Amino acid sequence: EAELVESGGGSVQAGGSLRLSCTASGFVFDDSDMAWYREAPGSECVLVSRISADGRDTYYSESVKGRFTISQSRSRDNAKNTVYLQMNSLKPEDTATYYCAAGSSPDVGSCMADAWGQGTLVTVSS
Repeated sequence: EAELVESGGGSVQAGGSLRLSCTASGFVFDDSDMAWYREAPGSECVLVSRISADGRDTYYSESVKGRFTISQSRSRDNAKNTVYLQMNSLKPEDTATYYCAAGSSPDVGSCMADAWGQGTLVTVSS
C-alpha cells in the first residue's frame, strides 16, 4: 500500500524560504511521477509542480516558476523515494496546505492522483 508522508511546512515571512519533503513508500517508483499540489482556504486544489519518474521532466505552475524547485532522491534499495519542494521568495499568496501525490493526472488542470499525503500547512505572512 502506498504511503506518502510530508514534512517541512510552517510559518515564514514573505521573501523567506521553506523546503517541503515527502517520503514515499509501498509502490513502484519507476512507474509513477511525483507531484505537489496546494489548496488555499476557499480555493480549489491546484498542481504546483511535478517530476517524472526518471526525474528528467519537471512542471511548474506559472505562479511558482522560478521560485520553486522540485527534486527527488531514492534510497539505495529503491524502497523509498523522497521528493522535495524547495520554495524560495515566498509570497503571502503561497499560503496553503501542500499535498504530496503520486501518479498525478496528466491534466495539469485537474487535482487527481493515485495516492496522497496528509498535507502540510505553509503560512506566509506579509
